[in-house]
Amino acid sequence: MSNNIVSIELVEKYLALTEEARSKATPIANGESEQERLTSMLRMCDDYASDARHFMQEGDLVRAFGAINYSHAWLDAAVRIGLLDGHGDDRLFTLP
Repeated sequence: MSNNIVSIELVEKYLALTEEARSKATPIANGESEQERLTSMLRMCDDYASDARHFMQEGDLVRAFGAINYSHAWLDAAVRIGLLDGHGDDRLFTLP
């Protein structure tokens, strides 16, 4: 597989990685304001993952790859700012 080709396998790999990260991260938001921010961030994560699946089914692998990376970035950001606990997993998250 070439490093400059977006394949179905590559998109599926990142979908699985993001699903794993979504399952592993646990909420640590304190208070109503933080919980609302976390809910919004997780909704964005889930929406972008859904978009990635849609684009992949439509054969638009470039948009699928972009969408799943945005999805994972929302999780990563929530861990980074302390709304989710990444449990020390520096493979799935950019830890603070």
